[in-house]
Amino acid sequence: MRIWFKVMKANRLQKDMVVEDWSEETRTHKIFAALEEACHAFDLGRPIWLASNISEFKRHAKTRFTKDNFVEQIEFDFLELHVIEEG
Repeated sequence: MRIWFKVMKANRLQKDMVVEDWSEETRTHKIFAALEEACHAFDLGRPIWLASNISEFKRHAKTRFTKDNFVEQIEFDFLELHVIEEG
């Protein structure tokens, strides 16, 4: 599985990274582990999954975390998580 994380501000890409996980773990476990890795790399607290994130992710294999998803204040518009390859 490959997951692309993007930090966006004013419609511009600020930071991005791709996390790969080809282990035998469940899809959910891979996504949470990749999110943890990306947040660590971007020096962010982990966002909270809201019902809207879950439904968007189920439909499109991607979601956006905005200021409503973070406990601390963020200096960007959103963090996007997008599954770009599953295996």
